[in-house]
Amino acid sequence: MKELFSKLYELLQNGKNAVLCTIIESFGSTPRKAGAKMLVYGDGEMLGTIGGGVVEFNAINTAKELLKTEESKTETFSLNREEVLDSGMVCGGKVTVYFRCFSHDNNDDKIVIKAINDSLLGEKNLWLITEICEGKKGKIFLFDKENGVSFSKIGENEIKPYIKNNATLINKKYFADPLVSGGFVYIFGGGHISQALVPVISKVDFRAIVVEDREKFADKNLFDGVHGTILTDFSKVKDRIKVTDNDYIVIMTRGHEKDFEILEFALSTKATYIGLIGSRHKWAYTEEKLRSDGYTKSDIERVINPIGLHIMAQTPNEIAISIAAQMIKHRAEN
Repeated sequence: MKELFSKLYELLQNGKNAVLCTIIESFGSTPRKAGAKMLVYGDGEMLGTIGGGVVEFNAINTAKELLKTEESKTETFSLNREEVLDSGMVCGGKVTVYFRCFSHDNNDDKIVIKAINDSLLGEKNLWLITEICEGKKGKIFLFDKENGVSFSKIGENEIKPYIKNNATLINKKYFADPLVSGGFVYIFGGGHISQALVPVISKVDFRAIVVEDREKFADKNLFDGVHGTILTDFSKVKDRIKVTDNDYIVIMTRGHEKDFEILEFALSTKATYIGLIGSRHKWAYTEEKLRSDGYTKSDIERVINPIGLHIMAQTPNEIAISIAAQMIKHRAEN
């Protein structure tokens, strides 16, 4: 996402046009769903994907024509049986793609795209709202829960009820597309699983912060794609970290005692996700200790243990994939 909008802004600044192809609806079995994006520029150069195969080939040709006319349009692509076989794909169904042409001489477009690039580095929950228009270019603007609509006079009440964590087509008129999840993933412990997890979740737009009490394992160089690291005594995390209801907490320190200390901290926050690594035997002991310390059933049910989807993962890399998949699922459902 960051790379795509960075490229779009670069093209506009350099006096070049581009077409942003976005799936706004999908039906049946398709390789990509609503929100998937591809940028087409130059003589058919592209960045991103809306699924490959016949759909993408035809979409690129459509976008190349729109680069000449500087218009925008909606087009639905179907994958019939013959196309599926010819393309080597096993998916069927159809997708509706909105082609939005961006012109380098449209200053309003530049302002919004620059704002998107700036916001992708920030901490707000942010949606891109695209007006679906045929021929002419519809408006694009931003929406965040704190400040509402930016760069448009559209009534906020027309948009706000439809804002979700998933991309949403609003009355065939607007497309609301989540760009940034404002929260962080606080990973307590910088061991092998953390080192495997950070690169995986960073590639799917989670911003990871590793928290450690050992300087050796708080080294940013250990975590490809990490947003940051915090070196602190675990007993002082309350003073160092302010967790919001957008944040995730993953607990995988080097021992049961430290894990429990962080778990108590996690339960004092409004974190949307609390995952604890460990065996069922460890969890039985932890659950009993929580009960004896006065934690309620609803408190205990907030904790996900064993962490990750059950895919019989064994190695650090496999466990990282199972955790990342669970976090993706949680994000999509909440």
